Amino acid sequence: MSNIDFIHEEKAADIGNFLVGRLLPFRQKRNIGPFVFIDHMGPVTLDPYQNLDVGPHPHVGLSTLTYLFEGSIMHRDSLGNEMEIKPGAVNWMTAGKGVTHSERTPEYLRTKDKSLHGLQIWVAMPKELENSAPSFHHIDANQLPSWEENGVHFRLIAGEFDDKTSSVPVCSKLYMIEVNVEKDTLIDFRDKLYGESGLYILDGMVRIDGNEFGPKQILITKEAHLCIFEVLAGSIVYIFGGEPFPEERFIRWNFVSSSKETLDQAEDDWRNHRFPKVYNDEEDYVPMPVYRIK
Repeated sequence: MSNIDFIHEEKAADIGNFLVGRLLPFRQKRNIGPFVFIDHMGPVTLDPYQNLDVGPHPHVGLSTLTYLFEGSIMHRDSLGNEMEIKPGAVNWMTAGKGVTHSERTPEYLRTKDKSLHGLQIWVAMPKELENSAPSFHHIDANQLPSWEENGVHFRLIAGEFDDKTSSVPVCSKLYMIEVNVEKDTLIDFRDKLYGESGLYILDGMVRIDGNEFGPKQILITKEAHLCIFEVLAGSIVYIFGGEPFPEERFIRWNFVSSSKETLDQAEDDWRNHRFPKVYNDEEDYVPMPVYRIK
């Protein structure tokens, strides 16, 4: 019997000058473990003077994880951080009770041809930490656990897996693993995963129980601890998940919380300019969209 609960194909959304493939949430599944939002950025080639410019915008109750395959993004936030993220590194920003940040093409690339490709992820915070102080960490690519087994290259981007722990300071029990194969390989994660688990195919093909699945699909397992699948040569896939929280998480715009009242307050605070300002970047303030609250 297949361990696949259901399959979701990536859908595109317009964000600035490129398409973001919205992977999570979707109607049948609002979260996978603590993961509540996953976007696939690009791949896209930008001409000179065509740049990424996501102006100052707020977050509460979540941690953001940015992981690039190509290109570069300049992160600035209200904590005073100004950090360029490059392929293979991780930007991990924990919003807690509230933070503001912007994401832009670095100045030295703004008049040049450039590419951009990566993943942007939101991880919900445990209820007891939702109102904690915000923080920011940048982890270079060489600080992430990487290993090879029988021609398969693994990288633990965040969390815990087997006997390894990522340098990303996560707030709950989770994992995000990159799997890059050189030849057709059976990946057997049985009894190594926990909680809920999803598999995102970036490139190539995955075969499960005689069925093949291609790029831009996310597969959700029924039971994470029974995860076993075949990855075809040249494929890159991401396994992510972890222990779900006992409480439901609500999402409104850039805010995540176990409390709708917290979302109401965050919305009012942003509309009335009570969030802290982004260090060295106060242009293109992103307005709060109009929501019909039910």
